[in-house]
Amino acid sequence: MTTPKAELHCHIEGATPPALAARLADKYGIDLSSWLHEGRYVWHDFSSFIACYAAIASVFRSEEDFAALAEAYLDELAAAGAIYSELFVSPEQGLAAGLSRDGYMRAISAGIEAARNRTGIECRMVMIGERHMGPEQVEGAARYAVSCGFPLLTGFNMAGDERVGRVADYARAFDIARDGGLKLTIHAGEVCGPGSVRDALDLVRPDRIGHGVRAVEDPGLVRRLADEGVVLEVCPGSNIALSVYPDFRSHPLRQLFDAGVRVTLNSDDPPFFDTSLAREYAVAQSEMGLSAAAIAAMTRQAIAAAFVDEPTRARLYARLDG
Repeated sequence: MTTPKAELHCHIEGATPPALAARLADKYGIDLSSWLHEGRYVWHDFSSFIACYAAIASVFRSEEDFAALAEAYLDELAAAGAIYSELFVSPEQGLAAGLSRDGYMRAISAGIEAARNRTGIECRMVMIGERHMGPEQVEGAARYAVSCGFPLLTGFNMAGDERVGRVADYARAFDIARDGGLKLTIHAGEVCGPGSVRDALDLVRPDRIGHGVRAVEDPGLVRRLADEGVVLEVCPGSNIALSVYPDFRSHPLRQLFDAGVRVTLNSDDPPFFDTSLAREYAVAQSEMGLSAAAIAAMTRQAIAAAFVDEPTRARLYARLDG
């Protein structure tokens, strides 16, 4: 029987299956030879990863393309036993493709519905503001998120270069999202150290933190995370690929779990990092020394922290326990 899984941290364009990228590149006459070779994405450092990501995102040109992306990734997750997923979405990608923001959101919603109707996987969207694009862009994303009216959009997040600006510069965006009824998460403690996590806690007061693993460098902060019940969306494969840690045995997932921090397993931008949610689950046990019971607890924690209404959460728990 396939182990039930859940994922809270995945960028939808970053989940593009290489086969889908190749098909759309062929359709539109786009040369991906510098970025896609023998079914794998090719990059060698953070800057080239960003360039590769942008090149792959550029193959999406229509609502049908974006719908196919959401459907393909959720189908893959469901086949691996996932019962729940949250997808980070950025209408900026739709604008770049010549679509409206609503057109982009409509497309991702259609893909989610198609996958759910066929496989039963539940999914919600979390709107992204891009930190490196400045506070005005992030606040604009928050305003759109609370006004756009897409029922599957339930959260707000800030991604992008963690080294740009101060968390305080973006706090207003999170206030807009919170006041509009959205749940909050924020990328912190990945590239930057524990101070980034502390600022996020103090200034944003998020429901969850994306990554957050650098908190392990400050024992007092680890205790605070445990005491306050803050959920971390941990992405080990991503952290290794981007050289936050040299290998899985050095990764602090187990240390954080053993310290009582509420951690979950996620894949981030899976094909770019030669990973998948299934692989993250397998590696957590085979290379990071976590028991099957500990990993099952992480899945249950993901459902507890999911940005869903309570009837949906109850149905997901029932599927876990079924």
